[in-house]
Amino acid sequence: MDVKKILGHCDHTLLKQTATWEDIRQIIDDGIKYQTASVCIPPSYVGQAADYAKGKVKICTVIGFPNGYNTTAVKAFETGDAIDAGADEIDMVINLGWVKDKKWDEIEHEIRTLKEICGDHILKVIVETCMLTEEEKVKMCELVTLAGADFIKTSTGFGGGGATFDDIRLFSENIGEGVMMKASGGIASLEDAEKFMELGAERLGTSRIVKIVKEQ
Repeated sequence: MDVKKILGHCDHTLLKQTATWEDIRQIIDDGIKYQTASVCIPPSYVGQAADYAKGKVKICTVIGFPNGYNTTAVKAFETGDAIDAGADEIDMVINLGWVKDKKWDEIEHEIRTLKEICGDHILKVIVETCMLTEEEKVKMCELVTLAGADFIKTSTGFGGGGATFDDIRLFSENIGEGVMMKASGGIASLEDAEKFMELGAERLGTSRIVKIVKEQ
């Protein structure tokens, strides 16, 4: 698969706690140079990043990150604040405790609430697959579909596990029409990236693919 095509599906990501503006600026420069789908950065840098990027690369940020147990009201505020600051795409983390409690209505309502705030902006729903049973993963495919989100996403990268081929296969068999998939966490090679895309992943959340290309 063409490397440019792979890069065009990457959300070039930097979410480590110690990221500085200089680090973020470099991520944006790389995103522009290598024409990645977006750059995914901490919310506190969104405004500065949007001003710097000037529309040359999409700005993605995270909501309820990385644990997901903020209240819906807090996530709603975060989402509106990020979009007002210039975010193009939102990656939200579900409340995993609610999954274990089977609070399906609350989860669907939260996703739907954030999608309403996003409007035409893309909403990706991080379900942290490494913490879910297969039954719970299937249920989340159903809820993400019902709530009208744009993507279901595997992982934060902070939960102790990342994307697997099996999870993307499972998603592909259970998501509804119009829902796309993002594989995120631990994608360490062009071969892995290509395999995830062959399985149907529309986006790849990774910091490594651009680094690999730069080193070639």
